[in-house]
Parts: sequence; structure tokens; C-alpha cells
Amino acid sequence: MANEVEPFLIKPLFDDLQIERFVTIATIDHETGAPNVSAISWVLAKDEYTILFAADNRSRILENIKKNNQAVIILIANESTYSISGEVTIKEEAIREIPLKLALVEMKIKEVRDVMFYGSKIISEVQFDKTYDKNAAARLDRQVMDVLKKA
Repeated sequence: MANEVEPFLIKPLFDDLQIERFVTIATIDHETGAPNVSAISWVLAKDEYTILFAADNRSRILENIKKNNQAVIILIANESTYSISGEVTIKEEAIREIPLKLALVEMKIKEVRDVMFYGSKIISEVQFDKTYDKNAAARLDRQVMDVLKKA
């Protein structure tokens, strides 16, 4: 069903955001004022109203949300595409338990909108592969997701 709107994550979306997955996040660029889109994978639904994610300290995402705390996460799940909008805040500038310089970011959800075009559904979800050292990637992914789960 296209164009449904909720003020929270419905159960299938909450469930899908319990593991690392590909999403995009749109912020307002702090220099140009134009939309800026980034891909992230360290994302977790804390509850139906809150999404946590980790972002590299060098990421434009952080500078953008310092100036404008509105953001949209695009999630492909549940045979559709969802726009999850809300206010974002940096909870920790540098997560101590992680060897990389990553920030912990929290989104308080205002709206979840099904934005799939009419009469269609997603038949294959996005998959990705880490192209650097597989063991190092798996170890880092576990560390980051563990921090998000404890936050």
C-alpha cells in the first residue's frame, strides 16, 4: 500500500532495523543549503520512535546536522520504500569503545511515510559487501552494532 503515514516505525520496519543494513540519509548541506545524501549501514532502531546510527567524524553528515538538525532516512524494506524523517542530535562526538573516530547519532522520528510509487513493490532488497579486510570489517561491525544496542 503506497503513501501510508505513521508517527513511528511499524513492526516490520522496526524488525528490519535490528541488524546492520543499507540506508541513505538526507541532510541539509551546511555550506550550500542544498540536500546532501549519504549511504550508511551502522543503523539500529532503539524503539519505534528512535533510530541510532554511527557516522565517521569526517562525514559531512555531522557538520550538516550541527547546523540543521532535520534529516530523512530512506529505508527499502517490507516490499516498499520508506522516508523516515525527524530531528537528529549527536549523542557522542567520539564513541570510546570503537577504534575509529565515529559519532553516535540519534534520530527522534516525526514521520514514517511509504513513498513507493503507486502499483509497485520492491522484489529484491539492497545487498552490499565490505570490500576491505573481511575479518576486520566483521569485528568493527560487531563493535559498532553492540554500542548502538547498548545506547
